[in-house]
Formats: sequence, C-alpha cells, structure tokens
Amino acid sequence: MVNKNRMNRVAAVMAAAALVSVAVPAATAQAAVEPRIDLKVLVVDDGGSSVQAITAELRDTGVPFTRVELGSGSRPVINASFLSDTVDGRPRAKYQGVVLPNENPFGEGSAEMAALAAYETTYGVRQVDAYTWAHPGVGLEYTDNGGYSGQLDGTQAAVTAAGKTGPFAYLGGQVAFEDNSALVPESFGFMGKPRPGYTSYLDAPVGAGRASLVGEYTHDGRSELVVTFGYNQFQQQFRLLARGIVEWLTQGVHLGQSRNYFAVHVDDVFAPDARWSKELNCTPGDYACPGGEGQESTIRMTAADAQYLAQWQQSKAFKLDMVFNAGAGEEWKAENSGTDAMTAQLVADRAKYRWINHTFTHPFLGCVQNTATVPWSCTKNAQGAIQWMSRADISAQIRDNNNWAAAKGITLDRSELVTGEHSGLKTSPQQAQDNPNLAGALADNGVKWIASDNSREPAQRAVGSALTVPRHPMNVYYNTGTNAEMADEYNWIYASRAHGGSGVCEDNPATSTCLPAPLDVNTGYLQHIVPQEARTAMRHVLANDPRPHYVHQSNLAEDRTLYPVLNQVLDTYRSLYATSAPIVNQTQKETGVELSRRAAWDKALADGKVTAYRIGTAVTVKAPSGVVAPVTAPTGTKKQMLLGTTDFGAAYAGTRSAWTAPELLQSAVTLKLPS
Repeated sequence: MVNKNRMNRVAAVMAAAALVSVAVPAATAQAAVEPRIDLKVLVVDDGGSSVQAITAELRDTGVPFTRVELGSGSRPVINASFLSDTVDGRPRAKYQGVVLPNENPFGEGSAEMAALAAYETTYGVRQVDAYTWAHPGVGLEYTDNGGYSGQLDGTQAAVTAAGKTGPFAYLGGQVAFEDNSALVPESFGFMGKPRPGYTSYLDAPVGAGRASLVGEYTHDGRSELVVTFGYNQFQQQFRLLARGIVEWLTQGVHLGQSRNYFAVHVDDVFAPDARWSKELNCTPGDYACPGGEGQESTIRMTAADAQYLAQWQQSKAFKLDMVFNAGAGEEWKAENSGTDAMTAQLVADRAKYRWINHTFTHPFLGCVQNTATVPWSCTKNAQGAIQWMSRADISAQIRDNNNWAAAKGITLDRSELVTGEHSGLKTSPQQAQDNPNLAGALADNGVKWIASDNSREPAQRAVGSALTVPRHPMNVYYNTGTNAEMADEYNWIYASRAHGGSGVCEDNPATSTCLPAPLDVNTGYLQHIVPQEARTAMRHVLANDPRPHYVHQSNLAEDRTLYPVLNQVLDTYRSLYATSAPIVNQTQKETGVELSRRAAWDKALADGKVTAYRIGTAVTVKAPSGVVAPVTAPTGTKKQMLLGTTDFGAAYAGTRSAWTAPELLQSAVTLKLPS
C-alpha cells in the first residue's frame, strides 16, 4: 500500500522547490549555492602612507588587487554590482578582502559603506582599517580611559597570546617601533583598551596596564582588523606585521608568497684589494688617485681570517658565497715567495662555502678603458668605433677560473657568474651598452645567471640567453680593512666641505645626506655605520626581496669589518621571528629563477590573464601556459594530481606556499583546503 501522507509531503517539497526557483528574490536563491570567492583584494586608497604600505605588501607578495582612488572624480562607485555578480549560475564575490583607509572613509550614512558592509556580511569577507583612532566604533575605549595617544617612537610593543595563535604566530613576540633619530618624530598613534567583540593582537604598556595597537573587531556579522598607528612601507614595525595583515585579510588563502631572504656574496676572494689613503682621500693603485703612484697598499685575508670565517659560519648557521678570482690569487702567490696559507685554508674548507666564478684575474670586461681622462672613457679606433674586450678573452676568463676550481676540488654551479665590477654590462655614462661580445662568451661557458648592481639596474633583464641577478651593494667599503679606515672614507663621502669632506653630499642632496659633523674615526664605524647598514640590510630581508648583498674579501680581513653588520642583522632577525620563519639563504641561480618567475607572474596579472577563485574548500588557479603561479594556503592543503592528491607547497611562517603549475593533462591548479 502506498503511504499517501508520505507522497503528499514529497509533492509539497517539490512544489516549494519550484516556487523557490521562480518566485524567491535572487539573494535567497543564491544562498543555497556555495559562492565563488575570487582571489583578489579591493584597496580603497586615500593617498595615505598606511594604505600605500599595505598595497606595496600585496604587490611585492604577488597578491592581485584592484585599487580605487578615493579622491578621483572618475573612480567607480562601490555598490553591489561592483562587488559581486553571478558566473555560470553561481554567485561571485569579486574580492576576497577589503582594505580601507579607516573604518568608514566615505562618511556617515554612505551608500558605498552600506554596500561594503552588506557584501562583507554576505560573503564572509574581511576588512582592514589601515589606520584609525581608538574609539568605540572600532571596538576600543577612548584613549582617556586607560589608553594613550601621541608619539610612539621606541615603543616596545608585543604580540598577545591571541596574536601568537592567530595571524602573527610567525613572530617571536616583540615588535619595537623604530626610533632612529631623537630629532625626528617617526610614528604617531593611539592605544585603546578593548571592548566586547575586540580581540587584541598587538599591545604595549600604558601606565600599570596594556592597551591595543592592532586587533580584530567582530560585529554585525563582519570582521575588521583595526590598526591604530600610522606607518609607511619601510618602517620595521610595519614590515614585521605586514605578512600577518595579509594572512588575516585573505584568511590564509591567496595568490602570491613571501619569504625573508638574506644572502651575502664576498667578492675578490683570493685577490688583494687596494687600500684607501686617508692622506690622499683616494685609493692608490685604483683609477683616478692623483699622487698615489708609489703609495699603493693592499688588503688580503690571512689563514687566520679564513679559519675565523669557517668558525663564524658554523656559530651563526649562515653560509657566505665565495666569489673568487683564482688567477689573481696565483699572481699574489707568485709575488710573495710562492706560498699562500690563506688559499690553502679556504681550499681545505671548500665544502663549507658556496662558490661563484668571478673571472680568473678580475679584468674589466667591457670596452677598452681610456684612463687618461676623468672620468674614464671608452677607447675608439681610427674609424671611431668603440674597442671592446673580445669574446675569446672574456670566455677565457670564465673558463680558466672554472678549470682552476675543478682542479682544486671546488664544486660550483657553472651557470652562475659575477664579473669584476659587474663589467661587460652597460656602465652609464661611459659605456651605454653591454659589450656586444659578452652574450656570446656567456653562452660559450653555459652561464645563465650574471650578477648586476642593483643600485644601477634593479630590474632583471636578458643578456643574450642569460638573465641578470641584481645585487645590493653594502656600505662596507672594498678598500678598507680597519674600522678607522671605514670611518675616514665615510667622512670624506658624507661630510660637507666645511667639515673636511668631499662635498658630494652637498652636490647631490636628492640622493645623499650630509653628516651634521664628521664621525669619530675610532668609534664612528661601530656606533654609526654598523647600525645604519644593518637597518638597511634588514629592510631588504623583511621586504620579500631575494636579491643578494655583496661585499669584498677585504671586509673579512684585519679588523673584520663585515662581521658586526652581519651579527646585528642575524641576531636581530632571530630575536624577532619564530623558528617557523627562518632566513632563506639561497644561491644566485635560485634568486635568478625567483626573479624571473615574479616578472612573468606580474605581467600575467597586469594583462588580466590570471583567474583564481575559491568555492568552499576548493581553490582553482588558471594562468597562461608557461607561467608558474605563487600560491599560499593553510597547512593540510592538498594539490590535485592526475591520480590522487599530494601535500601542497613548503612550510614557511605557519602556512604552505609554492610556485605551482597544473600537472600533466590538467588545465588549472586545483587545491583542496583542510575542512
């Protein structure tokens, strides 16, 4: 017998479903379908430094974003259709996160803010308030109730327990606000006590208690990350928090990835370096040093320096790159009784280092230099054509250095090369183009990655079939072996003429700042130059910048001037970060690959050729053929293979990330997020 009541219930359900499909408003119909959330961020920009800092972090990480200039008369109106639509019958949220200058930059009663609030509530999208003040509208008490407002220079803030288990778990705990000058205010902000619905992630002492600087305010079905201090993209307090801001905003799933990189190339290994003369204020033996003839002196590591280097590396768990000139070392040996204990020591410890070819004798590989002119110029033949070092001579410099290393049992990657003074590459203004013979010589020797000077050419570019790898020069001079020599040359460059300096700083105020007074040559290096150079290097480390730094073997000799800088960078870093976010110390080739992938990725984003979205726990990423996509996702994420799945990415800073591409017979990357 048929159960009539059961049949009636089935009929009623079917009828109701039919009514829903034709008569219920679209928003209700869509609620039954898992929405698609596009992996892109909306940035509403008021021109302030805080929004610009977050925008820079998104850009440098590889996170796609749409920027709306708040003050532009031609900007789009932020309404429901701007924020969402329907694709293939599925509701689509066009943005996975929203960055605003503050909690409501549109004004009270704004229809745009109402549209954003409704959007965030409907799709579970989060909002960052880049810089606001402490008040109940963002979940904080006013500052007069146990809070503070004013200058924050030198404030010792700390990640709270909630921050350590949440978006800032990669930090060691302390976040010190920069205080680089007692004469210049560097940051201002507010600290407030949390009200119900607010979870503090970063706080600092106020009186006998603590008050919040960064926290999450949950209300009305929405979540805001509230930041109550001003900052710019270069300040250390922002750089420390930047990763966590992006992870919180995107809920740990986004395009792009970030690492903290630090590599140091030591150029001229085995070769001597010319020494600065404090009497002549130039370097005898180098170009353009009037009166330097017969005053030449050199700086070169000893066996004891080599032994110290190996011990230091082990104690710091950090490896330097030995960028070597074997032929220059052999010349020095021949001129010094035929013995060379330093080279013997480095060769004995060869497995402890990475090695990079720096050419055999460090010649200039560009045009033939005419040093009779100041500045030097390129020599030309009778027909007016520039005379260049030949392809055969360049090739021999590369080949002979490789062969010497092989004979000594030194392992190196022959695809990497650093030329002397980055020569062969264009050098403005004297040599406006690359040596036309360089690319062929690189190809002859299998060179794919050639170093360039980041201060001249920060972008990677092609040299024939090779690509450049820009390097940051460190302000630890090649022609100094002692702290006093460093301070003396620094004074010459950065002191005004009235203070006995060269006046270069006065002549180039846009790029250089004069010292208010010369440094004490006995204390100036350690007290002024080292902290400044360590801060500069740390900014690169914390900015997801993989470019290596470079110094010279002279900096490991005599007073061993490099070590105080490296110690400060490494020790400071390891005090600031948890072990989940170690410094990434990679090779020149690995950096070259990273930069080339980033360039291809940025172009694909700019061309609008990347599609990426999340539906529930499934993430889909489509990019042009040959473009590898950077993706970050939570621990436990799986990548879909042709058959089955595999763990996605590599662990870093509490998440998993990787450059990834579709597998065989796949047209897109498909990830399965943990439930």
